[in-house]
Amino acid sequence: MPRKRPYARISITLPWEVLAAADSRAKELDRPRSWVIAEAIRSYRSAPPSPAAAPAGAAEVGAARRQHLLADLRLAPEERLRRAAALLRLAPGSGTRRRAQIIGFDSYEDFAAWKKARRLEGLNRS
Repeated sequence: MPRKRPYARISITLPWEVLAAADSRAKELDRPRSWVIAEAIRSYRSAPPSPAAAPAGAAEVGAARRQHLLADLRLAPEERLRRAAALLRLAPGSGTRRRAQIIGFDSYEDFAAWKKARRLEGLNRS
């Protein structure tokens, strides 16, 4: 079994301002940059990060979405389905995607009849 080494060399990419702050802190403490970064990771690991502040207007958007959801839930299931189908038709690319399909035939004659019927359907739609 290989022996674990106490240190590992890694390569990371940091924004310039973060690197400058780490270098500044290392100079203040008279420590190497790697020590400062390792301490930052240790402190992050021991104390969970504070939740990020909600963006401006998030409460209003959340309240509006909740009202919309409650209004939709008051509709009959059939009406919700009808509205969802109408929205789907408005989506970009709707109707242009083809479904994957596997069709089996017992004989070549069955396949030929199916193919002929599909051609006739195409002609009737035109």
